[in-house]
Amino acid sequence: MAELKTRLQNDLTVAMKARETVTAGALRMALTAVTNEEVSGKQARELSDDEVVKVLAREAKKRKEAAEAFDGAGRAEKAELERQELAVLEAYLPAQLDDAELASIVDKAVEAVAAQLGEAPGPKQMGQVMKVVNAEVAGRAEGGRVAAAVKSKLTS
Repeated sequence: MAELKTRLQNDLTVAMKARETVTAGALRMALTAVTNEEVSGKQARELSDDEVVKVLAREAKKRKEAAEAFDGAGRAEKAELERQELAVLEAYLPAQLDDAELASIVDKAVEAVAAQLGEAPGPKQMGQVMKVVNAEVAGRAEGGRVAAAVKSKLTS
């Protein structure tokens, strides 16, 4: 079993015993998402820690979007609950890259693709650059942020 999944289960037990309803609820939803991912497809399988992180990142993104939607609808108490759950999930995710670190990774990726092509990549080679960057970033930055950084680098 993935080490991260075991940690989530243990932390859920602790949160339930301590009657921390927000933490317990967020961990329950996260474990449910992990389990659903494990049994999806033709054959059940165990997820690796990297796959569990991807599931948690997807759940965190859902919480962030839900909080924004609740804010827009004037439901501040529901938005706050979503933000609290997001904070619980973020504790299990790797630290996010800041803009300077992301720009550095993008620069290296552009240089690597330029070496492969023999010329500086343009906007048409964005997919190639994104592939290199995403391999390096590995869940430490949102896809939208990565795409924006790559696009600005290729168009400048």
